[in-house]
Amino acid sequence: MARSEIQSSDREELSAFIKQHWHSPVVMSRGRSYYPHTEAGFIERRDDQIVGVLTYHIEDDEMEILTLNATLEGKGIGSALMLAAIEKARDLGCHKILLTTTNDRLKPIGFYQRVGFRMTGINLGVVDEARKIKPQIPEFGERGVRIQDEIVMELRIKPYLDEA
Repeated sequence: MARSEIQSSDREELSAFIKQHWHSPVVMSRGRSYYPHTEAGFIERRDDQIVGVLTYHIEDDEMEILTLNATLEGKGIGSALMLAAIEKARDLGCHKILLTTTNDRLKPIGFYQRVGFRMTGINLGVVDEARKIKPQIPEFGERGVRIQDEIVMELRIKPYLDEA
């Protein structure tokens, strides 16, 4: 198992991974388009294969998580990537981490809450608007739920004890 920050040498393989798992090189969040393979983040590899990716975008003192994928469920990959991102956010002096997910994603929402994120907003109908930019977004998701809305989640970052 090897986790590392994304390097320029990872970009081509990361692009293919993002296209495979997100059905496009583009992800949408809060009405904005991002190309996660060009952003910062972390890659987890096993036997030289990508088994997990977390990408993020920094703006001002906020980190926004754009993608989080673990191809092996229940192995702690998503948790390890999330902890690495939280540590990085602290190192960069970020005060909070944001992420968005769609209204059908109950399992990921539970995961995010377990690591400390709180729901801070619902962007009604934004996924319907995002389909105009990214038509690959399915109309129905987990358990046949119609995907329409975006749930905004936030984790407040506390500074290291020696900085307080």
